[in-house]
Amino acid sequence: MNASGRASLGWWLLLLPAVALVLFFYVAPIVQVLTISFTEPEPGLGNYERLLTSEGVQRVIFTTLRICLLTTFFALLLGYAIAYAITLASPRARSWWILAVLVPLWISVLVRAFAWVTLLRRQGLVNNTLMQAGVISEPLPLVWNEFGILVGMVHYMVPFAVLPMLASMREIEPRLLAAARGLGASRGQVFRQVFLPLSMPGVIAAGVLVFIFSLGFYITPAILGGGRTLMVAEWIALQILDLIRWGLGTMMATMLVVAIMVTLLVFSRVVDLRRMFGSGGG
Repeated sequence: MNASGRASLGWWLLLLPAVALVLFFYVAPIVQVLTISFTEPEPGLGNYERLLTSEGVQRVIFTTLRICLLTTFFALLLGYAIAYAITLASPRARSWWILAVLVPLWISVLVRAFAWVTLLRRQGLVNNTLMQAGVISEPLPLVWNEFGILVGMVHYMVPFAVLPMLASMREIEPRLLAAARGLGASRGQVFRQVFLPLSMPGVIAAGVLVFIFSLGFYITPAILGGGRTLMVAEWIALQILDLIRWGLGTMMATMLVVAIMVTLLVFSRVVDLRRMFGSGGG
């Protein structure tokens, strides 16, 4: 064996433990889930037929897609405003802004969900404040419904929307904005015609990230939805842990993985995902 062959063999030997771990802890469980979805309670496509015939399954899917799309929209809207403010801030203020964005990521999702329950419940701070101000005469249903889930998910996902957009905005050359202003463009025109188009790769990256993360949400919908609005992850847990319907649960888990892969595939055809997420070469 020549020197290049030995070097190649050496690299493969170094990668072998990592490959074995991925196969054992990631690929094998997915294959097992896929197998169960076709074999329980009996072999065949019966579980997947529920996607076309069961109104309950379809309702869970459409509810999940609706909430995830709304979460992505509002997270991008709020995240873009925050990222834009951070980009224009002074270096000292920028450090505090970034810290404020990162701090929520260090707080348990359980703590945040229960905090929203405390704020939004019928006797919570929001309803009490509105009633004392005379805005409403009786408490509003702000939690244990789809609205509560949306609030909790948007709050959780805003930092994940801010970071990719901030990275994209920081790469915009300030001299381009100054040149546009020098040519007579107003601040609004500079934003719409120069800054916004150049920041779109970050917006797309943030949208993909937020949407994919939102598909698998479990704790926040379970607590803020109160079991009245089921999303896919909670429905899967219900089928497997409570109803012992392994076939249906693994079928939906398989469809969730497929949905994530298809989303990445579609966007990879439109944009360079590796460059957007910071792993592409210059």
